[in-house]
Amino acid sequence: MKTCQWCDTAFEPNVKYQIYCTPECRDFATKEKIAERYAINRRNKLINKDRRCKACNGKLSAYNDEQLCQACLVHPGEVSKALKEIKGIANGKIELD
Repeated sequence: MKTCQWCDTAFEPNVKYQIYCTPECRDFATKEKIAERYAINRRNKLINKDRRCKACNGKLSAYNDEQLCQACLVHPGEVSKALKEIKGIANGKIELD
């Protein structure tokens, strides 16, 4: 008995080098590996590029897939407004629809 490397199900292999229990598990694992390789290659291409935030013109990280930096992406005023609304709901001052 072997354990599938994708779904951790015990299975009886048809050949000694089989690592996935079904073709579906093999396909899912293959698609995940391809997606990982694509993300790594994409990031490697962005490492030496001078990418700038569309709002503040600050330098963007190679790990940032957005067109805005983290500071511009999360607007402090909107966060404060959302927190006040949550507090109002929690205190019973604002009712949910």
